[in-house]
Amino acid sequence: MAETNRTEVHVYEQVVILSSCVLSFFGSLLIICTFARWPDLRTTARKLLVYLSVTDLLSALSYFYGVLRSFNSDSGDCIAQGAISTFANTSSFFWTVAIAIYLYVFIVKSSQRQANNLVLYFHLISWGVPFGITVAALSLHKIGYDASEVSVGWCWVNLQAEDHVLWMLLTAKIWEFIAYVTLPVLYILIKIHINRAHAALSEYRPILTSSPVSHSPSSMADRKLTIIPIIFIVLRMWSTIRFLLLLTDSPAGHNPVLVTLHGIGNTFQGAANCIMFVLLTPSIRSRLVAQLCCRGHDKHWHSQSVSQNRASPYTPSHREENTSPQTWENNEGVTCT
Repeated sequence: MAETNRTEVHVYEQVVILSSCVLSFFGSLLIICTFARWPDLRTTARKLLVYLSVTDLLSALSYFYGVLRSFNSDSGDCIAQGAISTFANTSSFFWTVAIAIYLYVFIVKSSQRQANNLVLYFHLISWGVPFGITVAALSLHKIGYDASEVSVGWCWVNLQAEDHVLWMLLTAKIWEFIAYVTLPVLYILIKIHINRAHAALSEYRPILTSSPVSHSPSSMADRKLTIIPIIFIVLRMWSTIRFLLLLTDSPAGHNPVLVTLHGIGNTFQGAANCIMFVLLTPSIRSRLVAQLCCRGHDKHWHSQSVSQNRASPYTPSHREENTSPQTWENNEGVTCT
């Protein structure tokens, strides 16, 4: 590709995207640290979130290096960075969908055993498929400099390759398109199940209907189930738009606003997960505040969480049973991640 076709990445774009990488790195790290710090949070669902955070952390590091270097040739570190980001980014798609599948089986099918049995397959697919694709792309010399036509300073699929569109699909886009469809469908089905369960419960406990809906735990859970796929789509859509613009040779793909949104969308996933499942989760946020402000309060929150977990159907030791939207949200910070 001629140098004149290179998408210029301005300094202010680099600063914004590097900041997004830093936020995503520390957001992913915070999710991992809270999991390691409090043993009662180590449920299967939160383990899946930790695996997702590992891929987001790796993505943030590789993208940070790529944006900082702003490659202009097929150098060795360009190829290495492209390979790492390809693996991490693709693996992130798989783990995001894996979490949705796990929650669907756990909540809608009401089978903890069946959901836990899927974890091994999640590992095999979410690590194995991206690794195999990345190794194949490296072996066939498909990863390299792309003149920021489908990136923002970092390296991905070399546009000099005749079949570069095929490899863009294999290394990211086809899995991204699948996630666009799968995530909304699964979370809508989960929401429908929770709403039905809540309606059925209200028939026998009319007092529940008089509680403030906007502040109820089930309402909080319902909003999160709505936001999860929306956040994914909003963050990832910009890279998809630029990919489609590349296929049509449209100059709109060079638009600085679109380029910046693409950079933020590809790098902010770890920070978004941290906001959703740490900072906006009352049980974990309270522990963090207590940890930072008064270490003595940590014991209180730990004992309180343990007592809540014993009464919740979302602890690993509880027998399989139908889910309640209220208990789902009460222990959401521990299990539904």
